[in-house]
Amino acid sequence: MAFEGLSEKITSAFKKLKSRGRLSEADVKSAMREIKLALLEADVNFKVVKEFTKTVTERATGAEILESLSPAQQVIKIVNEELTKLMGGSNAKINISPNPPTVIMMVGLQGAGKTTNGAKLAGLFKKQQQKRPLLVACDVYRPAAIDQLKVVGGKLDIPVFEMGQGDPVEIAKAGVDYAKKNAFDMVFLDTAGRLHIDEALMDELKNIKAEVNPSEIMLVVDAMTGQDAVNVATAFNDALGVDGILMAKMDGDARGGAALSTKAVTGKPIKFIGTGEKLGDIEPFHPDRMASRILGMGDMLTLIEKAQANYDAKQAAELEKKVRANRLTLSDFAEQLKQFKDPEAVQNMLGMIPGMDAKALSGAKLDEKAVVHTEAIISSMTPKERDNPSIINFSRKKRIAAGCGLKIEDVNRLLKQFEAMQKMTRQLNNMTKRGKKKGMGIPGLGNFNKRGGGFRFPF
Repeated sequence: MAFEGLSEKITSAFKKLKSRGRLSEADVKSAMREIKLALLEADVNFKVVKEFTKTVTERATGAEILESLSPAQQVIKIVNEELTKLMGGSNAKINISPNPPTVIMMVGLQGAGKTTNGAKLAGLFKKQQQKRPLLVACDVYRPAAIDQLKVVGGKLDIPVFEMGQGDPVEIAKAGVDYAKKNAFDMVFLDTAGRLHIDEALMDELKNIKAEVNPSEIMLVVDAMTGQDAVNVATAFNDALGVDGILMAKMDGDARGGAALSTKAVTGKPIKFIGTGEKLGDIEPFHPDRMASRILGMGDMLTLIEKAQANYDAKQAAELEKKVRANRLTLSDFAEQLKQFKDPEAVQNMLGMIPGMDAKALSGAKLDEKAVVHTEAIISSMTPKERDNPSIINFSRKKRIAAGCGLKIEDVNRLLKQFEAMQKMTRQLNNMTKRGKKKGMGIPGLGNFNKRGGGFRFPF
């Protein structure tokens, strides 16, 4: 995430506080100087940093804090609260019209990711709230803009309304009318952008706004542009009046100051963030959760939501029954492997676990070659062999190895791993029966072990 460097520096400052036990006012001010420098390096607006550190220092140097039993923890709590407040306090919802369709006007500079993120947002509402969204192609200037919208719309199974290279105002109006006649309850207008803010762009957007009266004007800005993103947000808000901000490219390695500055400077909340290149990589922005991530406290709520969203409930129920009855098969084993095929997604999810060192997660990936080999071996088995591996004798192993182009040793290794998983399942069942509750299971995440500094999954 964009805050990795900032998180590391703030965590380092907190470690120094914790090591001192009792704190003096000088200790707190020294730590706040470090945090101030870290925020400025992260490209957070100077005025925002100055006000933030002033507020935290005043609260943290009060007598009731310094004389408490755990002053360092109290200071961390204050920083957490003020960071949350700085980013908006709570999750800001999108404006939904009481009379459908809800019209969302996507605006922003060219290159910010407006087209893709508008489609992502439509897909999010379709998946999570069962909405019927319509994408409307109002960008008639950028080459292939309409085709791009059709491509992403097709991948998400969302219809696209377009009228070619016509008048964007008329296209927006016709798109909304089409949505009303065809029972679409959300309309996403993909408007034109420029490489810079100019009068012609703003006039066109103002005309579209006046014609369709959108429920929400959503500004898409690129988090990787730092303070430029805040300047763009200010200019769009002053000229057009935006309702919310979608901060794109929050998965990048940029300094991330835009997310900390935007709300304080513009007064407009960040409502969604783009977290990757895939069309499902978008999530609501929760200031409290982001503050926890920055401070190295993890984000279990988002972790659980992601796991639930990516895991089929019916499949989970069936798997649970098999686990309880100790009837897991090699087909189930292969299915679980698919959960870990995207190393980046696994690393992002593990990074939300409290206390997890982001740098230590650099090894949190499966050996892709091993995954392919495992799938090949299981695919070379008969259904009977997958359901009952105990029948696999030497001659069967020889046939399976020949079928997948691997060695008998590879087949033996997989069978031993599967036996180990079955043994672990039996132990977990026994603990459950004895009323012992250890750890926390998350659907689709599986188990992982830390070995030799990196993370390796037990497959």
